[in-house]
Amino acid sequence: MSNSQYQTYEPYGAAYDPHSAETVAYGVQVAPTPPMPMPAPLPYEDLPYEDTYRPAYDAPRGPGSPGAQMDTPAPAPASRAGANRRAARRRKARGAERADSTMRRLLPQALVVAFLAGGTTAFVAKDKAIELTVDGKPRTLHTFADDVTELLADEGVDVGAHDVVAPAPGTALSSGDEIAVHYGRPVRLTLDGERREVWTTARTVEGALKQLGVRAEGAYISTPRSRAIGREGLALDVRTERSVTVMADGRSRTVRTNAASVREVVEEAGITLRGQDTTSVAPGSFPRDGQTVTVLRITGAKEVREEAIPFRVERTEDSSLFKGTEVVEQAGQNGLRRVTYSLRTVNGVKQKPRRIRSEVVREARTQVVKVGTRPLPTSVQGADGLNWGALAACESGGRPNAVDPSGTYGGLYQFDTRTWQGLGGSGRPQDAPAAEQTFRAKKLYVQRGASPWPHCGRRLSG
Repeated sequence: MSNSQYQTYEPYGAAYDPHSAETVAYGVQVAPTPPMPMPAPLPYEDLPYEDTYRPAYDAPRGPGSPGAQMDTPAPAPASRAGANRRAARRRKARGAERADSTMRRLLPQALVVAFLAGGTTAFVAKDKAIELTVDGKPRTLHTFADDVTELLADEGVDVGAHDVVAPAPGTALSSGDEIAVHYGRPVRLTLDGERREVWTTARTVEGALKQLGVRAEGAYISTPRSRAIGREGLALDVRTERSVTVMADGRSRTVRTNAASVREVVEEAGITLRGQDTTSVAPGSFPRDGQTVTVLRITGAKEVREEAIPFRVERTEDSSLFKGTEVVEQAGQNGLRRVTYSLRTVNGVKQKPRRIRSEVVREARTQVVKVGTRPLPTSVQGADGLNWGALAACESGGRPNAVDPSGTYGGLYQFDTRTWQGLGGSGRPQDAPAAEQTFRAKKLYVQRGASPWPHCGRRLSG
């Protein structure tokens, strides 16, 4: 500090350093900024204003000027106190002139510094330091993006429907934020026999199992848990540990298993299936937790049986026969079938025979029957007035299908077959309708009277 009451100023170059932590220009404090090109200080002769500063000793010496007065000898010596006062006034005047000149030179450059400092402050305020982790790979970057969506677009990070971004897209950014992008991966999962496709953001099989909530302890997993899952995904077969009860030979066994079939569970229980032995559920089915499986001990044999094949009846109309008359033209015959059955005993209990094979030994022969369509006559001249009901009651008890013990006579009036057919009847008399039998009996009476009925013929007139 000088003895003058005015502050002295350092040269411009010492007052401004664009790379220093703090820059002071006439009381203006600027935050540190990155190095950037700055205009070179203008020499005095290039300043856009006139430099009016002149040392006091270079001032023109004219009448009335300060220099002239200083160079003019004093008329009389002054006291020391007066000389000191005059020297102080001269130093004060020279300091004021220098300060004014320096201010005029530095003011334009100070304005430039202030402008650049303000722009740098705004530049620094927009810049943000962000940590971006994409699929587990972190990196730190600087960005001017306002939110997460803009940042991902600037960095060329595409996200799909199954990808996860935290914080969510659209969230505003601040310096120091951490952004994580987890890509989704398809997993073709077969879990305990049921197939489905799921998505996971985990990058390993173990992470995927945890994320999907699959209980991996004691489970069968088709691929190592440490295997990485690529963006293309993978196929994964998981069988969790289950509790299954196996009942066999009167004993019950409960096992913890991750087997793929009931047959494997039975083997793990130490039970052997022999011959026709099987289980209560399909041996190839998937065992469920808490399931009870029963082993069926089966013994069996085969049995061959011959069975009849019933014949069918074919009826044809015949106008030569009276209505109600049927004559068998071709007798039917049953066929023969040979059937093989399986006889089984399950856990000591006999089962219903099961037919396993059948073959026809002899075909059945169809029975052909002629059916009469001719209208029955209403009367026979000379016999209509007789008591035919009484004769029938005496001969057969009034039964049209009656046959005597010897099998020779049949019907209401006990015709023999030869006599019946001689009267125009077909087949056997006991097979004909009652009206036809009475008609044939009347014709016989006209031919031979009551003689065909030696014991009951007298009742015709009674």
